[in-house]
Amino acid sequence: MLFAFSIAPSGGDSSDSVSAAVADAVRVVRESGLPNETTSMFTTIESQTWDEGMAVVKRAVEAVQARAPRVSLVLKADIRPGHDGQLTSKVERVESELRGAAGDLPAAG
Repeated sequence: MLFAFSIAPSGGDSSDSVSAAVADAVRVVRESGLPNETTSMFTTIESQTWDEGMAVVKRAVEAVQARAPRVSLVLKADIRPGHDGQLTSKVERVESELRGAAGDLPAAG
């Protein structure tokens, strides 16, 4: 199962930067030991069960909540039991399609 989420504090100080609070959330994710990836907009984790994945999301929210009186959570889940390694293999399949499509393009020049 994949869980992609974004956690942001609000209602705290007037600073535009949320990097310290986000770093706290990412630290929780990395310490969980689950496969994960952080991009500019989301952190994605892969877990074996719903409860395992949601427990990490909850702890990450709590880490941000320690810094701000209000927290926003955006969550998307790909619930597909029995499929491991999807954090990387989904991307690999798309990249493979792109390489195949590039071979179909006419040569430049």
